[in-house]
Amino acid sequence: MKDSVAEEHLYLDFSHQYRDSIFPLHTSISLFLLSYCDCKLFKIFLVPTGEDVDDQFVTKNLLGDLEFHLISRCQLPVVVQSCCLPAVVVKDGKFCRAGLSVVLRHIIQKTYEADPSKKDVLELLGFKKTCLKACAEVSQWTRLCEISIPLAVEGFLTASPEHCQAIPPDILQLERKLGEPVRVHNDDKIRRQKLQQQKAGAKAAVPVLGKEATEEGRAVEMHEHPLPSLELSIAFSKLLVQEVSDAVNREAPRIRRTKTSDLPLLDHVFAEGLYFTMADIVLLPCIHQFLVSSKKQGKNLVNLPLISSWYRRVQEVPGIKKAAGKCNMKLLQLPELMSGPEEQLQDFSSVPDELEEENEHSHFIGGPRPTMTKLMENGIEAKFSPHPCPSWTLDWTNLPSAVNPGEGKMSRDRALRKQQQLNNLVAAVTKIAKPGDVIVDFCSGGGHVGIVLAHMMPSCQVVLIENKELSLIRAKDRSDELGLNNIWFIQANLDYFNGTFNIGVALHACGVATDMVIEHCIKTRAAFVISPCCYGFIQNTVKFKYPRSHQFKEILSYKEHMILCRFADQTAVQLPPERRLIGKQCMGLVDLDRAWAAEEHNYSVQVTSMEPESCSPKNNMFVGIPT
Repeated sequence: MKDSVAEEHLYLDFSHQYRDSIFPLHTSISLFLLSYCDCKLFKIFLVPTGEDVDDQFVTKNLLGDLEFHLISRCQLPVVVQSCCLPAVVVKDGKFCRAGLSVVLRHIIQKTYEADPSKKDVLELLGFKKTCLKACAEVSQWTRLCEISIPLAVEGFLTASPEHCQAIPPDILQLERKLGEPVRVHNDDKIRRQKLQQQKAGAKAAVPVLGKEATEEGRAVEMHEHPLPSLELSIAFSKLLVQEVSDAVNREAPRIRRTKTSDLPLLDHVFAEGLYFTMADIVLLPCIHQFLVSSKKQGKNLVNLPLISSWYRRVQEVPGIKKAAGKCNMKLLQLPELMSGPEEQLQDFSSVPDELEEENEHSHFIGGPRPTMTKLMENGIEAKFSPHPCPSWTLDWTNLPSAVNPGEGKMSRDRALRKQQQLNNLVAAVTKIAKPGDVIVDFCSGGGHVGIVLAHMMPSCQVVLIENKELSLIRAKDRSDELGLNNIWFIQANLDYFNGTFNIGVALHACGVATDMVIEHCIKTRAAFVISPCCYGFIQNTVKFKYPRSHQFKEILSYKEHMILCRFADQTAVQLPPERRLIGKQCMGLVDLDRAWAAEEHNYSVQVTSMEPESCSPKNNMFVGIPT
């Protein structure tokens, strides 16, 4: 792969230094991971948010043995200027990775590729390499780690003394998460082992990682003492690349017969459960700064016993103290804290959960027909505008093979349907695009839409945004084969893109992603051409509440709107025609709500059906133009 030998540039924000950390905390987190991985594969650029930055001061105090360069925001590569930092880009390239989780995952992957012996680094990605992979808009856990806690700690540190008396709610939320039972892929087996250990009251040699492991062997001390928990034994056995003893693995017959419901629950060892992952790397610089500040203010941490235990435990992980030393992090030695369950429950009961499902609508009308009838009684029905150019089609036979979606691994029938879908979106875009326009293909996948647009419209600039790396790499390979020079690639979640553009396009943006795309377009007053998908995945999030429009909000409750969304997914070809018709009507109503919400921001929006309708069960398309 070409990217593996090309030099990569890592761009990090730099606002200020506070005690032993660089701010924003996303930068401290990135530097801490580089130190932990002992990774020198990237050329590091600090991007000051202010004008007056002392180069010598930064060198001496902030980056340890990492080399860096200062660069102003206006000197950033064009593709990076459209993204929130941190960001990584291949030198002189057009492929950018942006956002904290995406960049951290890339650092981990590149470290392992350069030195496959660093399996402990690869393990940071967690089970099936999914640690913090879900975007923050749909994953409460990703949002808490990637956004909420860093921002909460930064706010806590900058607040005046009279305004930082209380522990930030997001810190309390983490404490609550650490108290929840752990669920892992081999949950049942480990819980049976825990039950056996509890019944045996066994003593065993447990690895205690007291002294920092040496560079060569990461040696550990072994002490004979009562086994504190099976979870600790399993967690540290994995860190030390050794098996849990056979005595723990063998189950007695009475243990095998125990019902799953009667098995003991598993306790957290690290942030995501039993194993040390990237989530712990993200949280450590943040929680460290919070604890240091709390200690200076004389705060009592009795209400944070689980965070305190986690903080002490993370320090025992091989390599952590060494990485902290490189980053000038003077880790605290906290006493063991005990807090009664009642006191903890009382404290956590006041923590709001922003994403908890709304319960204020007690009088709920169930099923699609009553909900649709309720809308009809208020004069609201699914409305579809005539297709602006129903017979327009690309000349697929004369296009280069790399433009054609059929050149991939999809079947002939699916490739034909994909061509038909592209005909609809490309026709709508060409109708409104002007030379020099910037077109963004959101949720681009393998680039089917963006590559066709870049090839057909050489006078326009096309940006592909996708959070799945392999899909975007495939798109880049196709673009290279075509020799396109008007196309850029950004691997990021949508929230990390902040560029300006003229037209936003998305083919089958899943669930809430459709509303995220519309929001991006409205913010920059861009036109949009969108075909939604996965209506059943729509749900209230931190930023998006449903219904979207004032008209629908006055008539439907959240739960009633969710009924429409769930039945909007009932359009598969194998379903009975009557059921598919109801599904189509529900799709139309959900998208009508979206269209009206956009019109509240001075847009003209038309909802149409793609031609032919058989090109996809999700065949709605709406075109929005700012007025």
